[in-house]
Amino acid sequence: MHAMVPLLLNSDFPPLRRAKLEAVQVNLGYRCNQSCLHCHVNAGPTRTEMMSPETVDQVIAFLQRSAVSCVDLTGGAPEMNPHFRYLVQSARALGIKVIDRCNLTILEQPDHADLADFLAHHRVEIVASLPCYLEENVDSQRGRGVFETSIGALKRLNALGYGSEESGLTLHLVYNPQGPRLPPPQQRLEAEYKQELAARFGIVFNRLYTLTNMPIQRFGSALVSQGRFDPYMALLQRAHHPANLQTVMCRTLISVDWQGYVYDCDFNQMLTLPLGGRRIQISQIDAAHLDSAPIATAAHCYGCTAGHGSSCGGALDTRPLP
Repeated sequence: MHAMVPLLLNSDFPPLRRAKLEAVQVNLGYRCNQSCLHCHVNAGPTRTEMMSPETVDQVIAFLQRSAVSCVDLTGGAPEMNPHFRYLVQSARALGIKVIDRCNLTILEQPDHADLADFLAHHRVEIVASLPCYLEENVDSQRGRGVFETSIGALKRLNALGYGSEESGLTLHLVYNPQGPRLPPPQQRLEAEYKQELAARFGIVFNRLYTLTNMPIQRFGSALVSQGRFDPYMALLQRAHHPANLQTVMCRTLISVDWQGYVYDCDFNQMLTLPLGGRRIQISQIDAAHLDSAPIATAAHCYGCTAGHGSSCGGALDTRPLP
């Protein structure tokens, strides 16, 4: 694995400052039942890093004393943390929206047989990875058999009401490009996904999020090995769209790692670039003091502002680019 930080720190990315905090993204650990080529976390079945119950309680305490409206659970596969359900129940009891960043195949694992029902019962919003509606493309990026298992999981979620406007159970899908290129316009691709998945499998969902592959961890290291890192970085920088600076997710979100340390975003977490440049834990954070605080940036941030923009909520601007 190539070290990515030295390749990214020398950057002319514009300075950023925070707006009002709205969401806390919590990485519950790097263990996952998959090992995807595009994974910016380098997650996989052999990773052992998992958030402890003590740190989960610190996260809950922060939710209680702050005014955030959303907690966004990620990993790895966040559901593999044994305290995942406790955190979900605690956040929902506070009236906070919970998002589960789900890889879909976890729902089909025998030891998670009731997970879909649990998520529906607590009305958890699901943001599910499905990098293409074609089996060959998904399996090449995520592993053999992943597409078929994912389709089975989506059918199970639909049966519970997920993806239906009437049920209020939200199901969004996530697209990642195959390789070092920008995603296509989100609205156009969403229409294609909805048509293909409905026609071939009877599957419905709410929205499609298009995400740019980040040049860090497993994906960034692969680019270096292939001699494609510099061209990809040049592509991101050429496609920089200044208007996206106003809506990048790091302005209204903080990211908490499995040890409780806080970062400006999940990508900075993977590069160990701490919140505003100082290492601090969630138990020490006062949300009110984050307003207008500087954000730690580096060259990878062009991945969020290139083209239509990219964030954990998909494209930042779906209007035609100038």
